[in-house]
Amino acid sequence: MTATDTGTDGLSATRAEVGRLFARKRMMAFGLPALVLAYLVYVFFAFDIPGLAGRAKLDNAVILVSDFVSYKTHVSRDNRDGRITYAIEGENKGTYPEGMIPGFVTETGESVLIDLGEGHRVAYAGTAATYDHPDFGPIVLDLVDGRVALDTGGQAVPDWINASNTRVTITTDRGRMSMTRNRTETFVYSYGWELFFFTLDSPFHGKSFGELAGLALSGERIDPARSNFASMVGDFWNNAMWRHKDVVWAIFETILMAFLGTMGAALVALPLAFLAAANFTPVRSLRFATRRVFDFVRGVDGLIWTIILSRAFGPGPLTGSLAILITDSGSFGKLFSEALENVDEKQVEGLKSTGANSVQRARFGVLPQLVPVLLSQVLYFLESNTRSATVIGAIVGGGIGLMLTQAIITQKDWEEVTYYIVLIVVMVMLMDTVSGWLRGRLIKGKA
Repeated sequence: MTATDTGTDGLSATRAEVGRLFARKRMMAFGLPALVLAYLVYVFFAFDIPGLAGRAKLDNAVILVSDFVSYKTHVSRDNRDGRITYAIEGENKGTYPEGMIPGFVTETGESVLIDLGEGHRVAYAGTAATYDHPDFGPIVLDLVDGRVALDTGGQAVPDWINASNTRVTITTDRGRMSMTRNRTETFVYSYGWELFFFTLDSPFHGKSFGELAGLALSGERIDPARSNFASMVGDFWNNAMWRHKDVVWAIFETILMAFLGTMGAALVALPLAFLAAANFTPVRSLRFATRRVFDFVRGVDGLIWTIILSRAFGPGPLTGSLAILITDSGSFGKLFSEALENVDEKQVEGLKSTGANSVQRARFGVLPQLVPVLLSQVLYFLESNTRSATVIGAIVGGGIGLMLTQAIITQKDWEEVTYYIVLIVVMVMLMDTVSGWLRGRLIKGKA
């Protein structure tokens, strides 16, 4: 074979190899998107996305969103004795005291008129209740022989009326009214977080900001034993509807849970990390065992540890802290040991040449290099665990997570849910700010 033939064969082989490379590139360029598209199509049908869209109830979603920023006042009549009560969210602690009624209610003798706005009115008289709809006309409900009778004036029952012999419910965009054999109730929705500052029994309820400022600065004392400002703070702090005192303590418990768990994990993981680092522990079996321990404790999710520990030690914030500590010990152990394996050996060797022992070499040659990395990781986990402590608290019965779960389960005070969510977001933002400040002071030396 001549040199020319050899050169030609080599060129052909090169061209063939280039062709295979381009073919592989084209296959990757078109094959991966096709594979992703096929997976998305599978998910679309496997998760029944069309059925989910069909089952979605947008009306319920609108009601839920409106409940986040509104409250309802219950105007209730006991059909057994005719007693009328007014209560925010239907709670005893939100019940209007004797002689006080909402502004949209008018009492005239034995009857009660409720103005829902835009021409919608409800009237209680005797055992009957009338809903006056501006576009439909009057709808009369009454008790007849122990049954709830509905009279629509001969018109067909619209879909916004749910009627049976034991209950009739009328739901419009202005409010809701229902009647059973025992109770007649009208729900009037209003925007805002009612009674957020002062409850109905507080002498400061219903006063404007200017009136409150005047009372605080120069007004006559309402309680002779203390100033008006102190009385305002006390009434706000002990608000029975919003429980500000309990909320602040729950926030403190959540932060404490995250702090104890994170710092405890760092203290446990730091000495163990030396056993898992190859440049500090030459015994391979000991390194292997330590790393597998780290893998185990971080391989089990923190929520699982929470359930196990709550069964063993009972509910409480300390159980949540232990769950965070165990999970983060594995994570910190892995991160710290990897950081140890990447330290600059020259500083350690320099200390060794002076006769420093292993503890002194670790203290003056390793830790100064390691501290910025460790602090950065610990502060990041502290931020993350502030959020995790909220979820863990819902399981072990501590912190703001428990209060949030209780508010969601009751499904009646969604504005309270909003309040807790806002506080959780503010707490996380505050922890992020504090963490950034500490990182700047401790790591970068900024003032």
